[in-house]
Amino acid sequence: MAAPSAPPVPPVPPVPPVPPILPTLPTGRLRELLPLDLPIVQGPFGGGLSSVELTVAVSENGGLGSYGAHILTPDGITTLVARLKTATERPFAVNLWVPQEGEGATVGPAALAEHVARLRPYYEELGATAPTAAEVAARPGFDEQLDALVAAAPPVISLVMGLPPRRLVAEARRRGIVLIGTATTVAEAEALEASGVDAVVASGSDAGGHRGAFLRPVRESLVGTFSLVPQVVDAVGVPVVAAGGIADGRGITAALALGADAVQIGTGFLATRESGASPVHRTALATPEARTTVLTRLFSGRTARGIPNAFVHAMAAHEDTVPPYPVQNALMQPIRRAAGAQDRPEYVNLWAGQAAGLSRPGQGAAEYLSTLAADAGWGPKAPR
Repeated sequence: MAAPSAPPVPPVPPVPPVPPILPTLPTGRLRELLPLDLPIVQGPFGGGLSSVELTVAVSENGGLGSYGAHILTPDGITTLVARLKTATERPFAVNLWVPQEGEGATVGPAALAEHVARLRPYYEELGATAPTAAEVAARPGFDEQLDALVAAAPPVISLVMGLPPRRLVAEARRRGIVLIGTATTVAEAEALEASGVDAVVASGSDAGGHRGAFLRPVRESLVGTFSLVPQVVDAVGVPVVAAGGIADGRGITAALALGADAVQIGTGFLATRESGASPVHRTALATPEARTTVLTRLFSGRTARGIPNAFVHAMAAHEDTVPPYPVQNALMQPIRRAAGAQDRPEYVNLWAGQAAGLSRPGQGAAEYLSTLAADAGWGPKAPR
């Protein structure tokens, strides 16, 4: 597979180092696969919430930085990996969403008009324009994204919402790329191991953002992190990364005690200064409202966990009638962008996990990593 040509690579600002970590942290099998100083993976954020700066900051300071690339074109993926390779020599991961059955179907003009009409009051209130049918239909192709990503050869490729295609497994092995899959149930973890992945993220229902269930419906795949992790550890022979509801040293210690080889932290890193989250989103993570989260399809057409706001409450009756991803995602994009620009949290998708109240908005990623390491007993005690 030939790599697409890449435009010039813009520079990435230097990353401040964290204090040295004491040599008391566990080895873990993920750290046997990858030269990581810390058994901590930064969750990959989709929908523009990832940033090169955050990915690099985490990787440069001993964790595995990740970037959610599912909305990027193949050329965008090529450029992204080039930027990351220029900015850091440490391992990093690039994540893609595996398409799910029915998501490639088109929506007819009459149905599309009905879905637009449902949202028209929000377009008008925010001064946004509903997307055209062509804009709704436009989307990057997964096969083309995958070709570009494999050709760019990042150190790690991670996937959510499905199994890796056989050709990806073969190419990853040939090129020395570590392949990580994401499971929400034990059965999914077993299927991922059988498919040939090198490690499995056990993503509990506590986790923020989109749910990755792919063998059974999301409603039948909501297993809490600390119920899921030990069962996955017992079921598979590859390294297991615990994800969901982990935001401080206590969660890390608990996950490792249950047999996980590493942890993946999403919301905690989403709250850091380097993330691609809007200021209104990061602010929401610091409020008491972040202690409550719900599962909703309203913002993208795929089920995701976030802080409930006025839009979620007003549109609750339409949870099962909005179109699937990526149609609903395209219809909501002008609303989300306008609301973010106008500092209107009531209309923004405020993705957050159930441990959002433990996050520390305002910290830089390096400082947050240092705090996590200290709280887990791997370095000097961090002030609270």
